[in-house]
Amino acid sequence: MDILAQLVVSGITVGMIYAVIAFGYQLTFATSETLNFGQGEALMVGALVGLTTINFLIGLNLGTLSAYLLMLPVIMAFGLLQGSIVEFLGVRKAIAIKSEAGWIMATIAIGIIIKNLAENIWGRDALKFPSPLAEASLQIGPVRIQPMEIAIVVGALLLMLAVELFNRRSIYGKAVVATANDRDAAGLMGINTKSVITFSYALSSMAAAFAGVLVAPITLTGASMGAVLGLKAFAVAIIGGLSSGIGLIVGGLILGITENLTGYYISSGYKDVPGLVLLLLVLSLKPSGLFGKATIKKV
Repeated sequence: MDILAQLVVSGITVGMIYAVIAFGYQLTFATSETLNFGQGEALMVGALVGLTTINFLIGLNLGTLSAYLLMLPVIMAFGLLQGSIVEFLGVRKAIAIKSEAGWIMATIAIGIIIKNLAENIWGRDALKFPSPLAEASLQIGPVRIQPMEIAIVVGALLLMLAVELFNRRSIYGKAVVATANDRDAAGLMGINTKSVITFSYALSSMAAAFAGVLVAPITLTGASMGAVLGLKAFAVAIIGGLSSGIGLIVGGLILGITENLTGYYISSGYKDVPGLVLLLLVLSLKPSGLFGKATIKKV
C-alpha cells in the first residue's frame, strides 16, 4: 500500500502538469476553435528562458528562491508575447479564410522553428534547473514527496483559478467568455474578437511557459522536453473535454496516475499504452470528452 500511495502522489504531480498545458489548448479552442500544436515547444522555451533568467539573477547574488520568484513574471510576460506572435503569424489569416489545414500546419511549423532555435541557442544537452525549494523529500504518512512537487500542484491550481476569476470578474474576461459562447454574436455586440483570440493564444502560451518553469526543477531542461508533454497534454484535453476545466484536471490525474502504475506494476515500456487506449475509447464512445458537452453546429 505504501508503494501504491507513492505512485499515486507522483502521478498527481505529473497529471497537474498535463492539466496546465491542456488548459492552454482549451483557452484557444474556446474562442477560435483552433489549437496551438506548438504548445509543447512553448513550455520548452519558457523553461529555457526561465533557466537563463534565474541563473542571471542568482549571479547577482540573489537567493535561489528570490531569483525564482522574480523570474516568474518575466516568464509569464515572455509567454504572453510568444503566444501573441504565434496567433499573428500562424492563425489569424487561416481563421479569416476558414482554413483548418492552415492553422494546423502553421502552429506545427512555428513549433519546429522554436525547437531548432532553442537547440542552437542552448544546445541539445539536458540542463539542470536550480530548484527554489529544498530537494530533500518530506515524509507525509507513508509517502515521500518533494516540496517542489507540492508547489507544482498548488501552482497549477492557482493559475487555472486566476484565469477563471479573470474571465468571471473583469470586463475583458467577460469579452473572452462572450467570444467563446458565440463569436459572431460577440462581434455584433462590438467586441473585437480578433483581439480576444490573440489574447487567448497569449494566455495559452503563458500557461505553457509557467508549466515549464514548474516542472523544470524536478526534471532536466532541454530543447526536446516539450514534445512528449505537449502530446500527452493534448490527449488529456481530448479525454477530459476541451470545454471543461474540471475535465482537464480529472483527465490529467487519470493519465498521470495510470502512467505511474503501469510503469511500476507492468513495465516502463508500456506506461504510455493505457492512456492511449483510454484516448481511443473516449474518441469512440464520447468524442466530446468525459466532461465535455457535444455541440450542434447549424449549417
